[in-house]
Amino acid sequence: MRILALDTATSATTVALAGVEDSPLEARDDPPPGVRGRHGQLVLGLAETVLERAGIGWEALDRLAVGVGPGTFTGLRIGIATAQALARAREIPLAGVSTLQSLAMNAGFRSDVDAVLAVIDARRTEVFAAAWPITEVLDGAAALLPARVSSPTELAEWLAGRSALRWLALGDGAVEFRVILERSGVLVPEDRSELHKVTAVNHCRLAARLPADALDQVRPEYLRLPDAELARRAKGKR
Repeated sequence: MRILALDTATSATTVALAGVEDSPLEARDDPPPGVRGRHGQLVLGLAETVLERAGIGWEALDRLAVGVGPGTFTGLRIGIATAQALARAREIPLAGVSTLQSLAMNAGFRSDVDAVLAVIDARRTEVFAAAWPITEVLDGAAALLPARVSSPTELAEWLAGRSALRWLALGDGAVEFRVILERSGVLVPEDRSELHKVTAVNHCRLAARLPADALDQVRPEYLRLPDAELARRAKGKR
């Protein structure tokens, strides 16, 4: 199955194409820390890049996939709207995939850990997190921790109650709050490890196992209200 996948949930913009060559093709943009993502300017160009590298056109695709988050509000809106527009215009089935589950797949099959925790920095000293047994990441229903938003301290307390497991934490949230998570006995790879990057290559693997969704059913997984709404509500309480 030829699948083109994209993700714009974090500051990175990642696009991948699977089913054409022996290994999936990926094109991505990773802004420096603290710099906003350039999803709107780059996502379509990155998609064209991988198609050109494979020597195929849009008509050759069997499926599109897009990360539905959780992640930044603007990033998710851009990615999902782009994927829906492409699917509609080119009549290609579309599947929405969990960005956290895809991130957790970076762990692969390791014998030195029992479970993997995917952690995305949600700003405001919060994280988006979800966890799976290391051998069952591809099974979304097997989550030890369904996707949630919490403070790093709350997440560390949850982990402390499951100290019998050997944990691996991945993602920019794991890097940002390394000290707190490592106090709970969690293994966090070095800051520059590729394991911390969301990659649309994993989206392709997930989408191959999922049925296509109705376009209006592919929706962002925000998990919390946007900053503007929180500010409005706080103002109303004064």
